[in-house]
Amino acid sequence: MKPIVAIVGRPNVGKSTLFNRLIGERKAIVDDMPGVTRDRNYANVDRFDVPFILIDTGGFEPVSQDLLLQQMRTQSQLAMEEADVIIFLMDGRAGLTAADREVASMLRRIKKPVFYVVNKVDGDKVEALSSEFYELGIDTFYPISSAHNRGVGDLMDEIVAVFPKSALVVEEEELTKIAVIGRPNVGKSSLVNRLLGFERSVANPVAGTTRDSIDTFFYCNKKRYMLIDTAGIRRKGKVTLKIETYSVVDALRSIERADVVLIVINAEEGVTEHDTKIAGYAYEAGRSCLFVVNKWDTVEKDNSSIGKFTESIRMGFKYLSFAPIVFVSAKTGQRTGKIMSEVDALMEQYTKRVSTADLNNVFKEAVESHHAPLSSGRRVKFYFATQVAIKPPSFVIFTNQPEGIHFSYERYITNKFREAFGFNGTPIKLMFRGRDKMKKS
Repeated sequence: MKPIVAIVGRPNVGKSTLFNRLIGERKAIVDDMPGVTRDRNYANVDRFDVPFILIDTGGFEPVSQDLLLQQMRTQSQLAMEEADVIIFLMDGRAGLTAADREVASMLRRIKKPVFYVVNKVDGDKVEALSSEFYELGIDTFYPISSAHNRGVGDLMDEIVAVFPKSALVVEEEELTKIAVIGRPNVGKSSLVNRLLGFERSVANPVAGTTRDSIDTFFYCNKKRYMLIDTAGIRRKGKVTLKIETYSVVDALRSIERADVVLIVINAEEGVTEHDTKIAGYAYEAGRSCLFVVNKWDTVEKDNSSIGKFTESIRMGFKYLSFAPIVFVSAKTGQRTGKIMSEVDALMEQYTKRVSTADLNNVFKEAVESHHAPLSSGRRVKFYFATQVAIKPPSFVIFTNQPEGIHFSYERYITNKFREAFGFNGTPIKLMFRGRDKMKKS
């Protein structure tokens, strides 16, 4: 499981700027007005020696009667409880404040690594003035400038060094890991119980009964599986109770641990915008996905019902057009037996390797049938392709213009690989590299 790092501090000390710096892109909204970030923001960071989950938080005001600031404070407290490591960010230009002292006092009672970081230290003058932060009674603080990337690398070296050792262990078990995700009250726990054949999870019509992910190992047709029943993912505006808020990170972690993700949709309610956001987590993580339309027994149907619902899924989840769909009833057991056969088929594709010779035969034919568009007036040349990883199947294609490949042509090559090698239900990752990288490899 990936370790979690939370950035906390007063409003407008540069938390979102540091967040963007660490993930390598402008994801969080940055503004000079205090309080722009009101909720927690999550990102997977893979740029350092150890991958981790990073949480950006709203400003932390220890004492305030303002309802918004109170909500932001609650979000920050939750982030600190979820985190393995905490970055307490302060403002070197503004100097040490009473609010900083209050937050530091609270952090001293938390038994986990806390890094005291002074931001906006853009020069020697500000760094000299920042010595006042020693008044907090800390042994070490880290002067940085998130905006100019000053001292950030050294800070991250220190943080990575204190990550829990358990987070660095790579699982090597021969089993298929299945995560069950979806909005609250779509029937995830009932589905888990049906697949297992006994009541492992509490199934309740009240939304949000499942609070934590539950791992269950089982055998099916002499194959070993691990089933992860996750808590329902709520919209950010609906995440108010402490225990429900934990479920967001918990579900994200479950997706990271899975090979195949079952995206459960409530047939009674149809596809919602929130369903598409939940599925987006699994897609971005590069996991094989299976749509499970649950409660199908409760819907009035005719000969076109499945076709219409399938079309709504394809329209709502265009980025997951390759994912298969099953219509089931966890309550009655209708068609639930089909789920495991689909999981096996997905896992076979997810771990499939293609020989370099076969791959390049298909690739050459695809390129000759449809040439890539010109890039900056120059013809794009391709040299060869090779598979470099599985889970998901990942391919490197060497070219003279790796930055000039249009997304539509990348999609064309992806579809050709799907057709030729049976990658009908798994994501495919293509990476384009220059000729200089080809020589090194």
